[in-house]
Amino acid sequence: MVKLIGAVLVLFSASLVGWQIGKYYAYRPVQLRALLVALQMLETEIVYGMTPLHRAFVKVGRRVSEDVGKVFLHAAELLVSEKAHSAEESLQQAMNKQWTQTALRSQEREVLASLGQVLGSSDREDQQKHLRLAVTHLRGLEEEARAEQAKYERMYKSLGFLGGLLVVILMF
Repeated sequence: MVKLIGAVLVLFSASLVGWQIGKYYAYRPVQLRALLVALQMLETEIVYGMTPLHRAFVKVGRRVSEDVGKVFLHAAELLVSEKAHSAEESLQQAMNKQWTQTALRSQEREVLASLGQVLGSSDREDQQKHLRLAVTHLRGLEEEARAEQAKYERMYKSLGFLGGLLVVILMF
């Protein structure tokens, strides 16, 4: 009886690990899409709305998904409290604090960091060009993420279950 309970627990935990890893591959394209939408909204706020950067960050942060929105909200908070001297520094500090809570990778972080170098330090047209460049780059990364999701999500879910099954078989 104890072996049976142990076998069920091992199978359940291994399956759960597989599902968690698979979920990471499912969340990345969703969060990339949210980041794309955020940058497009930021472009609208900066270029057409002429909104100050800290307010634009707040508006964008509230409209997109919570994981991605926290980065922009934290950057706005740093700008307002003057703990950061520039938009680049505020965005960098926000990414340092919030990035681990997302499924996004260092490639997306680099795109956002390079964008932060331009935000608030050039004219609207230049910022618009850089925002559009960042959006184009992120679209390519989103396609890669979707391909990875199709390739790896199901595989890890299956591997979790099958790995647990192997351990259970070896137990008996």
